[in-house]
Amino acid sequence: MRTLRHLTTGLALLGLAACGQSAQSGSDLLPDPTGSWAVESLTTGGRTLHAPAAARVDLGPDEATGNYGCNGFTARIARDGASVLIVTPGQSTTMACENMEFETAFAKLLTGRLTLDRGTDRLTLRTADGSTIAMNSKPPVPDAPLVATHWTVDSLIDGESVSSLAPEAAGRTRFTLAADGAASGNLGCNRFSAPATVDGPSLTFGPLTATRMACAGPTGEVERALTALLGSGPLAWKVQGASLTLTAPDGKGLGAKAVTAVE
Repeated sequence: MRTLRHLTTGLALLGLAACGQSAQSGSDLLPDPTGSWAVESLTTGGRTLHAPAAARVDLGPDEATGNYGCNGFTARIARDGASVLIVTPGQSTTMACENMEFETAFAKLLTGRLTLDRGTDRLTLRTADGSTIAMNSKPPVPDAPLVATHWTVDSLIDGESVSSLAPEAAGRTRFTLAADGAASGNLGCNRFSAPATVDGPSLTFGPLTATRMACAGPTGEVERALTALLGSGPLAWKVQGASLTLTAPDGKGLGAKAVTAVE
């Protein structure tokens, strides 16, 4: 009987050890971080910086794309086991943005060797000095409709270069595409109207009719660039969340933000 009791106790100990090993190995299997993540905040240098609504990271198997809050970025991704990402920054736009403190800090943290802390709907990236990028998997902002939305132009595109509008024109340069095919808005100085046709991924403006105020300085430069762009023929359009880009075949284009839907 004593032998049986010893055997039973030994089996129990083996079972507990096996359970412990199973739990430990299971803890090493973190959920895959691949997917779209909305940035909540950064902690760095003893401070917490809250993220603009547009800040996000879209993690793929070997690439990341996203937005620092205003400027878009790309990066290469490598894995070192289940709990470490190695991020090598790629290209990013260079617009002057309202919250540059957050953008600069985010770009500085999202590089190099980052440790993953993954939950069901949360992801935290931690740097070697303990700084963190806190994110959640809330659904991305739905794409605004191209038609019946007030679009405010915030940037000009020239190939790979993206520049923000001059302060004199920012906020004033806008347009709307109505359901009946009429476009109207402000080029930064003069109001305009034009017929517009949407054909799949292409948007074509007809002849522009505009008021004739003299527009000098940076505002005039923006107006001339937009007048040439809108009159250049079919433009490729793309809406992502609240952002619109219109691009001509020669690489020139504009970026705009949705303000409100037209009632």
